[in-house]
Amino acid sequence: MPFMDLIIQAQQVHRAHFPANKVQVSRLISIKTGSCPEDCSYCPQSAHYATGLEKEKLMAVEEVVEAARKAKEEGASRFCMGAAWRGPKGDDFEVAVAMIEGVKALGMETCATFGLLDKWQAQRLKEAGLDYYNHNLDTSPEHYKEIITTRTYQDRLDTLEVVRDAGLHVCSGGIIGLGETRKDRAKMLTELANMPKHPDSVPINLLIPVPGTPLAEAERPDPFDFVRCIAAARIMMPKSFVRLSAGREGMSDEMQALCFLAGANSVFCGHKLLTAKNAKPGDDKSLFGRLGLSPM
Repeated sequence: MPFMDLIIQAQQVHRAHFPANKVQVSRLISIKTGSCPEDCSYCPQSAHYATGLEKEKLMAVEEVVEAARKAKEEGASRFCMGAAWRGPKGDDFEVAVAMIEGVKALGMETCATFGLLDKWQAQRLKEAGLDYYNHNLDTSPEHYKEIITTRTYQDRLDTLEVVRDAGLHVCSGGIIGLGETRKDRAKMLTELANMPKHPDSVPINLLIPVPGTPLAEAERPDPFDFVRCIAAARIMMPKSFVRLSAGREGMSDEMQALCFLAGANSVFCGHKLLTAKNAKPGDDKSLFGRLGLSPM
């Protein structure tokens, strides 16, 4: 489809389901960094790769709640907590539950990405006040085995199923720039759109190549192809929040503006996304002002 036609269609779909010029703003922090047993080829937190990342133990509940309070003051309405786990276990899980309870008490929406979950864990997180659970598909089923070998695609789908069954909102998307083809990108979006219920949030990430990982030298996708993915996600999942996620720090203002035009209506604010750099809050405020956008 011609690029301009696609953008116009995506913007029409967006305005039919969301208020124009409004963007949902989230803050993401890493509550436990590094030493992850998974071998995701893009991730600096994997224990399989020497990336120079400084490993950190699980944060204290009070630290996380204070970070959430500050994020709320800076305009974030949702606070997302990520941990470098294959899945949460034992006492660490209970500490994470206490974090969710503390953030929820501030009146913020809560989101977590803790890896694989079982039914009991999903229900426990729901009872603690968790609103959203993030578990990305990353790429197409066919390309997935080239990126990760320690966790299957079905493992991811199974976790999303227990999350849905527990009544949690699903946050699931993928990463563009993993060496995938256009067909892989289309298949990833099709997998998301054909779930029993569309994910409530669909993060579309642009790979941030990290030295020491297998994808350190990955070719950067064409910017227009990335914007096409945003537009296609908006058209295929019209009522979902489409989040312009990782990679914004390396995008021009013009590229970000095209993404918003294509239907992106959610971003992360703050200097970091887990371990990667993010667009600076001041830059976001300036860009929002120049585009006439405002936080939801």
